[in-house]
Amino acid sequence: MGDIKDHKRVNDILLGPLERPALQWLAAHLPAWATPDLMTVIGIIGALVITLGYGLSNFHPAFLWLSTLGFIINWIGDSLDGTLARYRHIERPKYGFYIDHVTDVLTEVIIILGLGLTPYIKFAVASMCCIAYISMSVLVYVRMNVMGEFKISYSKLGPTEVRVLAILLNTAMFFGGLFTFKLSLGSATAAISPYDLFVTAITFLLVYFFADTSIKQSIALRKLGE
Repeated sequence: MGDIKDHKRVNDILLGPLERPALQWLAAHLPAWATPDLMTVIGIIGALVITLGYGLSNFHPAFLWLSTLGFIINWIGDSLDGTLARYRHIERPKYGFYIDHVTDVLTEVIIILGLGLTPYIKFAVASMCCIAYISMSVLVYVRMNVMGEFKISYSKLGPTEVRVLAILLNTAMFFGGLFTFKLSLGSATAAISPYDLFVTAITFLLVYFFADTSIKQSIALRKLGE
């Protein structure tokens, strides 16, 4: 494994042209007491707010807006910690990488399993999505060690787009309300919601990215004889 600071970072996301200038503007206007570590903590707080809103949505759907606010808080914290460090030229590559990605895994688990606390989505469906998302995270870190490339975007999709999809899902659950339909698979019949299907589709997309990247990377490495 090479030096962390020498690894190529690939974040070619759909919303990049909007996100990057916004993050630079925020980094330039944050007060001196707003440190990268504080941004990391804010990202974790955002994840907890998301899960709190999802849990409380069992009592009233309006709490889904609290989860949406949590996604915005999480985006600000998670996206600004590294951006702020680079803007102020106070990077600590090993410490920053370690803290950032340990907390990333923690917040991913909190958020996605929190989704399963809502009355709209089955916990088993959320759990499968969590496994797929964590698998992609592991793949990103393994590729970085092997190829020296930190690639967090696939088909123009990255963490920011996932947050936007989650906010759209929250909006759909609020306005669409609770309803299910019966899905028959042979002799088995299950009640499923359209929100379950949406999360399942995201899960399959993540599984596809994982399998496609893993296979192609394995073939490339085999040809290199490394």
